[in-house]
Amino acid sequence: MSEYYQGNFFERFIDSFRPYDYSILSDILNPTTSAGSGVTSSNGDDEVQQTRYRKPEEHPYHPQFDYSSLTELERAAIVTSTAPLTRSLKARHLSMISVSSSIGLGLWVGSGAALSAAGPLGLLIVWFVVSSIIYVTMSSLAELASTFPVSGSFITYNTLFVDSSYSCCMAWCYVLQWLITEPLELVAASITINYWNPSVNPAVFVAIFYVVIVIVNLFGVKGYGEVESLFSIIKLAAIVGFLILSVVLVAGGGPNHEFIGGSNWHKDKGGLFNENSPFKNMCSTIFTAAFSYAGVELYGLASAETRNPLKSIQKSKKNLVYYVLVFYILIVLMVGLLVSYKNPELIGSGSSAAAAGVDVNVSPFVIAIRKAKIPVLPSIMNAVIIITCLSIANSSVYGSLRALCAIGALKMGPSILSFIDRNGRPMVALLIQFVIGLLAFLVAMPNRNTAVDVFQWMLSISGLGALLTFFSICLCHIRFRSALSSRARDPKDELVYCASLYGSWYGLIMIPIIMGLQFWASLYPASNGGKADLINFFKNYLCLPVVLAFYVVHKIYAWKWLNIPFSKLYLTNDEINVDAGRRDIDLEVIKQEMAEERLAISERNFLYRIYKFFC
Repeated sequence: MSEYYQGNFFERFIDSFRPYDYSILSDILNPTTSAGSGVTSSNGDDEVQQTRYRKPEEHPYHPQFDYSSLTELERAAIVTSTAPLTRSLKARHLSMISVSSSIGLGLWVGSGAALSAAGPLGLLIVWFVVSSIIYVTMSSLAELASTFPVSGSFITYNTLFVDSSYSCCMAWCYVLQWLITEPLELVAASITINYWNPSVNPAVFVAIFYVVIVIVNLFGVKGYGEVESLFSIIKLAAIVGFLILSVVLVAGGGPNHEFIGGSNWHKDKGGLFNENSPFKNMCSTIFTAAFSYAGVELYGLASAETRNPLKSIQKSKKNLVYYVLVFYILIVLMVGLLVSYKNPELIGSGSSAAAAGVDVNVSPFVIAIRKAKIPVLPSIMNAVIIITCLSIANSSVYGSLRALCAIGALKMGPSILSFIDRNGRPMVALLIQFVIGLLAFLVAMPNRNTAVDVFQWMLSISGLGALLTFFSICLCHIRFRSALSSRARDPKDELVYCASLYGSWYGLIMIPIIMGLQFWASLYPASNGGKADLINFFKNYLCLPVVLAFYVVHKIYAWKWLNIPFSKLYLTNDEINVDAGRRDIDLEVIKQEMAEERLAISERNFLYRIYKFFC
């Protein structure tokens, strides 16, 4: 890399934006090229020639694998596995990303409207069901990501294990979800600041936050990792603090000494479920619960950029279980105890900002603290919500960039999307995200509700998009295991981490069921007397026609230009390549290292063993 950084600071800065040198992958990109092809480097150096053009049996990524037999899509998948994205993330970065990326407005603000619709016990049931799906899905992703730590993660898995057209529609759905999340989060953060000074135009703060996000991501993945680690600590501290405060308030330890207990679960103050169509109202909150977990899959995307993906992924998955799932369930429980679902503040004044989930005044956390008449704390909670918005905006940039890179590499969009500079930054994808981020300045419109309405429609793909992402991960895991089984290969003999196949089947079955229930509740909402409401339906299911459109267009493209039969819906077990895209590892060495680590832990004191068990 030293050859890239000659000259003064300005020259090195300009040079860093030049394309990465892909010649080291030329025997993958051009399988007919060999060491004896007669191609030499510009200086005639034979050593350079041998480094860049190896025979397949001498290939460094998997020495015994015949790369010349790969299809174009399989070859692209391997290129994504060896993509020059900077691998500077550490285990602590990945752990924090897995925890922080899902703690956003869906929890802090969106849970208020969900509580109003479902009631406290109904909300708890919905969140528990969705949490169980998230757990098995992330276990499946941990296995896939530790085996195939490719850039693009599950987007690439869809291509390798399911079908390229299916992969295309899922990839673009995922990208659109994250592209629009950044400007929405910036708008939410700017509106939140109006809590202190309503006279200032929110566009001023949008500009400040926008510049911060741009600068952080220009520093590459390391800048993202460090900033996200800091945000994660703040958000986790806020969650722990709120849980402690909740116990105190429920027990009557607040300034007003009002004992709450389970009074909000009684009919005179509220109840366990919404009195009006309780089951349908529960079903209407499914996408809100799914949206609150959107982002947990980012550790799969980040795995390709860690120094030790195998160790980092397993630790991140463990942290995800304890921090996210347990915290979410406890928080939903405490919110239901503190605030009655009949509290009119939960649905706001009917403004578009409240409906879009960007109005902090409808946050059950803020309502509970305000009701307890605790000074200063409402301002602290609003500050935490602002940090949360910036964190999710930062994560959305990261997620969209990696997904766009995978789309470009897998020929599902313009190839220029996969452009990566010499500093390992996907600059074209970064530019696209920054341009889309400018939509946040719509908040400067005279009628702010109109701008929020626009975002609400654009964000309508998020809830369903998150569930489709989780569905795809479970499906890919099942298809990968099926292909292994058809070759009489035992996953325990070649995988460092093995997830339960029953868990993936549970996710694969449950996700369509809850999507169907949300479909019914969206088309015939209880709030409309059970009558059809197309506007409400498309605000929840706009993602569906978008996904179908991408699928059909890519099917036609694959039929016309890739000679893939239009009737071919999926790859058979024989067509699935279970070795393409794997990072070359010595399984015995890894297992020996893990055994030594377990032995070292067992020799430590009791408190340390407890710490390692949970962390």
